[in-house]
Amino acid sequence: MPHFTINISQAGPLLDVLIGVSQAKAKVLIDAGNPVPKPMLARALVDTGASCTVIDPETIKKLGLTPTGIGSTITATTGSVPHDAELYDISILIPIGSEFKGFPSVPIMALDLAPCGIQVLIGRDLLGQGLFIYDGLSKLYTLSF
Repeated sequence: MPHFTINISQAGPLLDVLIGVSQAKAKVLIDAGNPVPKPMLARALVDTGASCTVIDPETIKKLGLTPTGIGSTITATTGSVPHDAELYDISILIPIGSEFKGFPSVPIMALDLAPCGIQVLIGRDLLGQGLFIYDGLSKLYTLSF
């Protein structure tokens, strides 16, 4: 299984990912004769405390995506009161060595991540499809799919 090991930064297990429109959205755009937005580089934090992958609304705007629904989530700041957020379908490419692990259609929530200095939280919905090792003593993490 391809993997990579990276130093844990002061902000945690960070990595750069490519974010784009979902495979289905790309097909709709192509069939209509419209251009498909190029995937964009985004800073991501691997977060085992997040049940789902989350993206910052500014990144959504840059990709020109429209919501596919509304979802509820409980965050550290909302306590026991659920917070409603718009849902979007995107594609994510995670670099694993010289390869990429592709997730062609990921349903994600849009939440303000700008104060954290990131555009994406990689949650357990994606982590559950691979292996994540957090080695705090060595200040390294390994991600494999």
